[in-house]
Amino acid sequence: MNNLDYLRMFVISAETGSFSACARSLGKAQSAISQGIANLEIDLGCQLFDRSSHKPTLTEQGHRLLSHAKAVLMQSEELRTAASAMSKDQESNLILAIDDAIFSPAFEPIIQEFSQRFPATALELLSIASPDIAEIVQTGRADIGLMFCDFVFPKEVDLCFLGNLPFYAVVSPEHPLATLSSVTVSDLLPQRQILLKGVDGRELAQFAPLSAQLWWSNNFYMQSELVKQGMGWAYLPQHMAHAGIHRGDFTELKLSFDHKPWNPPIDRVMQKNRVAGPALLWLSEALKEVFD
Repeated sequence: MNNLDYLRMFVISAETGSFSACARSLGKAQSAISQGIANLEIDLGCQLFDRSSHKPTLTEQGHRLLSHAKAVLMQSEELRTAASAMSKDQESNLILAIDDAIFSPAFEPIIQEFSQRFPATALELLSIASPDIAEIVQTGRADIGLMFCDFVFPKEVDLCFLGNLPFYAVVSPEHPLATLSSVTVSDLLPQRQILLKGVDGRELAQFAPLSAQLWWSNNFYMQSELVKQGMGWAYLPQHMAHAGIHRGDFTELKLSFDHKPWNPPIDRVMQKNRVAGPALLWLSEALKEVFD
């Protein structure tokens, strides 16, 4: 036996309160457990259990060393998992570039399952404005991206339509537009609109100006803060808009020209001819389910 086996016996015996219960848990003879723990005590140079009573109890040294033993076993398992992942050609890390408007609570089950399926693969999430995502994926700064579809289709990357995300026009409750029962384009024209723009100044055709006065941001959370402060009106994704309305930060505009919520399409972006590892393959397929 190696020292990891001895440590495992130590931890299980401490948790179950007896050597016999540890033996049953590990499928070994009780004598093997007693001998293994005795060998560990010799290696460590201290007594882990007091055997003077019917059931062994942890000594003071045993209590102090138990957490260290658990940590060693946990690190050993992580090492084994990482080595197994490497043997299966799993990626050491993946970078997902995503527009912050798209990242909603609907992603939680996918992120949780990714963590369980690929514990040795580090996932890095980049919050990037949609106009910048295709280039970031194309140049290899991200492995996969999620962005709002543009009417200009970049040939350098592979696109996959995933679905649509509802948007709602909102303002601060104190904004002049909040008092209108029906809002027309003429009503919007003199009021400041807050829009999305990439860091290179590129806009998306999906987010067209409707007002004469414009402010810009490269992320929707900043837009929502500006709306909250009464700086203007904006289209915000459903999860942000509804949360703000529930808190009393926003009032939904009843637009006369929107019979239903505006639903811009979302694309998955990947490099052309990329040989994907198992983690990227799984993630690229799992993301298709978010907008079903």
